[in-house]
Amino acid sequence: MLNIILDNDIVLELLSHKKNDTTHSFIRLQKSPVRFWLPCCSLSLLEMQMQSFSHQPLTTLLDKKVQWLSSLAAHWHEIPADCPNKIQALMSLDAATLPGTTIIWTNQPDFTSLHPDIEGGDHEFVYAMLAPYETEPSLIDLESQQLILRPTLEKHIFNVLKHGQYIAGAEVQALENQLADFVGVKHCISVASGSFAMLIALMAVDVKAGDEVITSPFNFVAAAEMIALLGAKPVFVDIEPITYTLNPSLLRSAITRQTKAIIASNLFGQCADFYPINKIANQYHLPVIEEASQSFGATYHDKKSCTLSAIGCTSFYPSQPLGAYGNAGACFTDDDDLANLMRQLRDHGQDKRYHHQVIGINGHLDTLQASLLLAKLARFPKEIEDCAIIAATYTRLLKQEEEIKIPFIPSHNSCVYSQYTIEVNNRDEVQQQLQQRGIPTVVHYPVPLNLQPVFAYLNYPENSFQVAKTIAQRVLSLPMHPYLTEPMQIKIVNALKSVL
Repeated sequence: MLNIILDNDIVLELLSHKKNDTTHSFIRLQKSPVRFWLPCCSLSLLEMQMQSFSHQPLTTLLDKKVQWLSSLAAHWHEIPADCPNKIQALMSLDAATLPGTTIIWTNQPDFTSLHPDIEGGDHEFVYAMLAPYETEPSLIDLESQQLILRPTLEKHIFNVLKHGQYIAGAEVQALENQLADFVGVKHCISVASGSFAMLIALMAVDVKAGDEVITSPFNFVAAAEMIALLGAKPVFVDIEPITYTLNPSLLRSAITRQTKAIIASNLFGQCADFYPINKIANQYHLPVIEEASQSFGATYHDKKSCTLSAIGCTSFYPSQPLGAYGNAGACFTDDDDLANLMRQLRDHGQDKRYHHQVIGINGHLDTLQASLLLAKLARFPKEIEDCAIIAATYTRLLKQEEEIKIPFIPSHNSCVYSQYTIEVNNRDEVQQQLQQRGIPTVVHYPVPLNLQPVFAYLNYPENSFQVAKTIAQRVLSLPMHPYLTEPMQIKIVNALKSVL
């Protein structure tokens, strides 16, 4: 994405009632991956200039998805006293706060820029700068999302700075209420990270040293890590070959007298098969914890992820479907007692100030991250819809390729496509060749947890969990995010076909 700041002379031509080359260039550029910005620092001067002639109102541009660029007070102090054009200098410093590459569209040949990364030029310069942004795919795209939400994000950040309640501010409770409503559950307990969410959930169901907790070997390390941190033993159960989630038919053989809980992890945007998992768990009086970091917003038999068991846990790590700008997480439950206990556990075990009922941790979600998540949650349903369309395009382009196994989504599941993960032979070679063609990919997960050095003490034979071992050697995740264009997908798929 290329950011284009509109200098006043360009704005005046765009608002002119007469047709001109600048308007033609603007219409052409709107079809490209660019984002236009009006600098707040030049607004007063611009309004004076507009009064001198007959122009269309500024809302004409704002209606065409041109956004305001905020001006920072700190930048004014960086401008030398002898600067020939302080407004242009301030504009360049404000422009440098945008992520990615930013340029200023101006017809002024002597435009004053104080930032080394910010250049200005006419429409030919803009076209030249645009070229690389039409062909470069990215694995995820947090930049486009941030730019769309930037005015709201700024407002939320400054609201927190204004009231100064950086822990347990009003935004935290507001976020918990909205997340609970979104999921359809009574209680949301926000916490500092997805790992803390899992730790608190395990503590809430009284997992302790000597216990066993069943989970999947094909996943990120966090769930098994939290089990081990409590002194309990991770017990792995192999996965289903089509959804890569915990295989319910293998659960009974893993349950012992020491089994205290089951963690069922959702993967690649869809949920595990919870009906049989919960049925078996209920027969043995075991709580089930839903690990929903990659499936937040997905459904299973029309029930939202995070409502499918006693406790649902999720992460709001930046690359997750709903991500903060740092670490964040949450636990969800309909059980009043569990909710009260988890709130105590995240606050050093306190039920009231300086009165500690249980051993807990400092697991609060900070107010600033809560305020950012509130801004992003409003857009989240649209991003889920867009990801479904993008995934459908991938599937249409790839479904005839015999050498590629595309994702399988059971009819009772909806998927948020935290990743679009395929299977291929010679995965490492395919990934390397795609990288050489400028196509980024990632492998989730190359080594099953039972083969990780940290869990060698569990003494699983190397040939254990053959499905997980095989899948780990074949999976490859393609670029996937709500802002991926179909031409970019076609480029990715064509590169993949050429490699295969």
